[in-house]
Amino acid sequence: MMMYDAFSSDYDRFVNWPGRLSAELPFLTQQLQAAGAQRVLDAACGTGMHAIALAQRGFSVVGADLSSGMIDRARLNATSSGLPVQFVAAGFGELAQSFSPGSFDALLCLGNSLPHVLTSAGVAAALADFAACLRPGGLLLVQNRNFDAVTARQERWMEPQSHREGGDEWVFLRFYDFDSDNLITFNVITLRRSEGGSWSQQVAATRLRPLLQGETFEALAAAGFGKLAAYGGMGEAPFDPASSGNLVMVGRRTT
Repeated sequence: MMMYDAFSSDYDRFVNWPGRLSAELPFLTQQLQAAGAQRVLDAACGTGMHAIALAQRGFSVVGADLSSGMIDRARLNATSSGLPVQFVAAGFGELAQSFSPGSFDALLCLGNSLPHVLTSAGVAAALADFAACLRPGGLLLVQNRNFDAVTARQERWMEPQSHREGGDEWVFLRFYDFDSDNLITFNVITLRRSEGGSWSQQVAATRLRPLLQGETFEALAAAGFGKLAAYGGMGEAPFDPASSGNLVMVGRRTT
């Protein structure tokens, strides 16, 4: 998680949080309420903005992330919000060791986090860990990129993001390298300048395993999740492998 430790100071500049939360919270809230969920674990919580927003809406939320830099930033964000949201440094495969088994009504894994697990065995272990954290009937919601479309079209570049604070400017460029071992290298270039001066640049990269819908569905079922549904984003539109921007999988722990 070295990339995310380094990126944690700029992550909240990179993400347009007002826009993202406005678009995603209605769907998340609806799914949680439909499941009767109160206690929620946000796995791979990043800087904690989803967890804090859900806490503001009355849910009891805990955030966990493997990156200590992201957790530090999440704690600062919680302090700024005035909410006592708990954040714990813990990655996939060790969540059930950090919390009491079966203690959550719902678990969220957002922001294309699960594809950071680079083997099918690792994905199975991560999903088993998710299941162990949930009570029977608990809700799991996973948000990944639509890698069916990305890999079919070899889509390298994502839309650039920009941010301004006073005289300081940031531009974030993201692209994929499609590697010979069927994994992907995810690259982020951060450009920054102050008061119209020269641009500085920083490059970070991490590897991803492009999870397709079929494999994701099979892995969830094998981990004991049923009532599975696939959406094309944080809304009611069904998943379309050719055109959806995201793959959002929703299911319940059945074992």
